[in-house]
Amino acid sequence: MLTQKQHELLMFIHQRLKEAGVPPSFDEMKDALDLRSKSGIHRLITALEERGFIRRLPNRARALEILRLPDSIAPGLKPITKEKGFAPEVIEGSLGKKSTNPPSAFRPRSPDEVPTLEIPVMGRIAAGVPIEAIQTQSHSIAMPADLLGRGEHYALEVKGDSMIDAGIYDGDTVLIKRGDEAENGEIVVALIDDEEATLKRLRKKGASVALEAANPAYETRIFGPGRVRIQGKMTALFRRY
Repeated sequence: MLTQKQHELLMFIHQRLKEAGVPPSFDEMKDALDLRSKSGIHRLITALEERGFIRRLPNRARALEILRLPDSIAPGLKPITKEKGFAPEVIEGSLGKKSTNPPSAFRPRSPDEVPTLEIPVMGRIAAGVPIEAIQTQSHSIAMPADLLGRGEHYALEVKGDSMIDAGIYDGDTVLIKRGDEAENGEIVVALIDDEEATLKRLRKKGASVALEAANPAYETRIFGPGRVRIQGKMTALFRRY
């Protein structure tokens, strides 16, 4: 599953290769995707390369080769099948489906007494320097239905240590209630510039948004209007021992 920006960049490179025979420059990619800097293009290209969609050719400037396309119909390119995943606007998964075989770590002691729901685990979320966190669904966990309350939920695995003073550690799994609004002081999944996601405490300061770490080693980051979108707020945490 690709993010919207990853998909746009992949198709832009593919179209330019078809028309001109050479890939676009980083400035052309930046302008085409309306990004603020070329560093965002570097991150997108790295993500596409790691997912096996493109390859950078050594010792050649601007040398990119497309290996495959999502649902490609182009000759010689290997298509990939659609997968359910976590995207900035849509979170899919088997939400509301009763679990018939929940993982042992979350299996209720008496299945006949406690109804469970399957919650999709949608990859990793950064609790530190923001990393790309929009990924395909890796697996599901079974949760007691009465613990969830109303609304749509998904889970993310935590990567990093910037929230340790809030009791959130690297490797923990956090339960997120999907939504685009949150109150000051709530811990949220924040999407920055439609590219990167991070788990931080939300602070609103006028028209600006501050993402506050719970570790003195990390600075609070402040963003202007429109740069941060809330993807949900944390409601629970799970840890394996």
